[in-house]
Amino acid sequence: MALVSVVIPLYNEIDNVSPLCAALGNALGDTDAEVIVVDDGSRDGSAAALDREAEARGPRFKVIHLQRNFGQTAAMQAGIDAALGEVIVTLDADLQNDPEDILPLARRLLEENLDVVAGWRKNRQDGLLLRRMPSRIANHLIRRLTGVYLHDYGCTLKAYRATVIKGVRLYGEMHRFIPAWLSTLTYTDRIVEVPVRHHPRRAGHSKYGITRTFRVLVDLLFVKFFLGYSQRPMHFFGVIGLILLSSGSAMLLYLFVDKFGYGAAISGRPMLIAGVLFFLAGLQFLNTGILGEMLVRVYHESQDKKTYVVRHTVHLDPPA
Repeated sequence: MALVSVVIPLYNEIDNVSPLCAALGNALGDTDAEVIVVDDGSRDGSAAALDREAEARGPRFKVIHLQRNFGQTAAMQAGIDAALGEVIVTLDADLQNDPEDILPLARRLLEENLDVVAGWRKNRQDGLLLRRMPSRIANHLIRRLTGVYLHDYGCTLKAYRATVIKGVRLYGEMHRFIPAWLSTLTYTDRIVEVPVRHHPRRAGHSKYGITRTFRVLVDLLFVKFFLGYSQRPMHFFGVIGLILLSSGSAMLLYLFVDKFGYGAAISGRPMLIAGVLFFLAGLQFLNTGILGEMLVRVYHESQDKKTYVVRHTVHLDPPA
């Protein structure tokens, strides 16, 4: 199997460090794989424990220590940036994901020429009220708004083709939306989902809570906009602007005719206020669309970023 990079963001998991490393060793065996654990500014001794494990396990086990706690998305991005493998598998450090599922996911991605193989915690071992129910609601909304139909966006255990995952940058708390991000670079039929094992947490404390559901909803609005209009913001703001501008213009034209054609008083009419507001709001939306188009061009041209992604190139030698 081609080289597999296993990326694991970790924060304050001192009780799980040794069991996690042992499980990874058993699962990966002698395969051509590297493990990259990103210590996201742990304060409970996890950093020192990881250093000891790295010293004992050799060069295939790498530890990246972040300066402070930047969050799971930033830690995952740091691991992806450092990964050398053709396949990158992400995994939680709490041992609820099973390391034994790493190689099957990577193998399926390579054998079926896929870009993402996402884990689905079909028999999830978490609390119903605070974890599973909010997760089901969030997953349903994400599926409907992004068009990428996965059962379990929240499962960190996923295998990615490195050339694809390295084509996106992760910010904020966007790690849960990676398959949706990747749908801008590949076809959705190259993103599949398979059931994986899930275990109850045996040590440490969960970093997730009900408040994350609200952050997911806010992030989802941005994802929806980005997926549909990141390269054509004028199509979003311009349509709204034209609707508002047309409505406001129609109201003001009606009042103009009513005032000068029939002598009606218009100074105190709500339609006058609404017409002016709609007209000005329409102009503002159109201006925002124009600025968005300019920023898109600056973003791509200043960094020499392409608006397309090349999967591979075939070189044919000319006949002698």
